Amino acid sequence: MRRVFIPFLVAIFIWSSLGARAKQNSTLPVTADSIHPTNQQANQSASESDLRTGERACGSFYDALRLARQDAERDRRALLSTSDSGTAIAPGNESSSPGNLQQDLKILDQKEAEFNHCVASNNRPAAVTNPPSGCSSEQLFNFQMNHRGDLERDIPFWHLPGSDVFFYESGMTIDADGAPNAYHPDNTGLDDLKNAGAPGNWEGLAKDRDGEPYVQGPDDPFPGYYVSATALADRSKPVNDPTRYVDASKIPFIVLPGATARQFGARPGDFAVVLNLGNAKSSYAIFGDVGPYDRIGEGSVALAENLGIRSDARNGGARGGILYVVFPGSGNGQPRSIEEINSETEKLVQEWGGMSQLTACTVQQPAAPLAGNRNTN
Repeated sequence: MRRVFIPFLVAIFIWSSLGARAKQNSTLPVTADSIHPTNQQANQSASESDLRTGERACGSFYDALRLARQDAERDRRALLSTSDSGTAIAPGNESSSPGNLQQDLKILDQKEAEFNHCVASNNRPAAVTNPPSGCSSEQLFNFQMNHRGDLERDIPFWHLPGSDVFFYESGMTIDADGAPNAYHPDNTGLDDLKNAGAPGNWEGLAKDRDGEPYVQGPDDPFPGYYVSATALADRSKPVNDPTRYVDASKIPFIVLPGATARQFGARPGDFAVVLNLGNAKSSYAIFGDVGPYDRIGEGSVALAENLGIRSDARNGGARGGILYVVFPGSGNGQPRSIEEINSETEKLVQEWGGMSQLTACTVQQPAAPLAGNRNTN
């Protein structure tokens, strides 16, 4: 099921960015063929050798698609500006003519077909089909990403009308919390100890009533290491038991800011699907930990490995191009095995009928790069 789902997941992001252009340009002299090429034309735009290629990165196709989208939107705005002012197109400025916009739209369709072809060839037997042309997606709000108190960029959150499921695109920093070897008093763990807090204000460690972090004993998985905690936990086990928490090195999970999660009805234990738009790899996941209120785009070591992202909690991550789809209210507030995460999320995907109907209402511009290293936060 996951292979079938990947192209539809790509369609969510691509059509959230591209779907509106057909509606916005409907008053311009653009033919239907220039907006939606036939399947035969789309197939011809990708080389036959691509069909014989196995796993390959789609990042270059994705970048070309974004540039083509920007060109088409630029010319559309220029043409509308000329039309609104009532002035004629000046000689030497034919770049804002309807003919030039038509050409940009043709290039845009070609780049879209090439990207979809790349994704489909990596995930046979499914292929991306064009969703309906009507506008159906809605932007929920812009999450303001901050860095040291300064606004860094906005991350748009989207959903389908009548659905609680929301999605967004950002980078990914790597979370090692919950792994029994995440933090060590000598800072030799998977992650830098400063990411767990500081004496008197430990945030990523299990603590006693006095705020002192627990250290694993001789019968624990990693004696001498701290007990690293996650928001999602098996509360039937003691607070100082490392197995109480979700192991980032084994379980694919996402991290959300607590206030944002509550705003949209998501809680630890809910399920998600995450897609790396650069290489078309995807993974089912669980909402496993809560992060800072002003940062978003974080996943566990295991999730990064599933997505083909460098999973080093100290120096790994992705700058952008990671699509997160979250299913609020889908969990039971308990940690789950990988088998349960996969089976439960697969059911949610099958039940969510709105994915193939997704069309965007705005043209999104690519967000500014975000360093993947957690230490840059």
